[in-house]
Amino acid sequence: MPKEKENPEVLSCPVARFFSEMEKTYGRKSTFFSHLHQSQIEFLKAIRSLVDDQIGELEKKKEKGKKKATKIEVG
Repeated sequence: MPKEKENPEVLSCPVARFFSEMEKTYGRKSTFFSHLHQSQIEFLKAIRSLVDDQIGELEKKKEKGKKKATKIEVG
């Protein structure tokens, strides 16, 4: 009976594989990873701005929904 392979092929995300190869080749201290890190920060800031805008819109709707009392003089 033939012996099965001991190291089965590992399937992974092509993007993860790309970054893994880049790290092996250039190391984490390369300018590539420096730019990548900065882009992650910018991406998260963009998401935060979308969330902040949505919160602002919801707060405006809440304020518009409140009924304000009108003072009426009875004489």
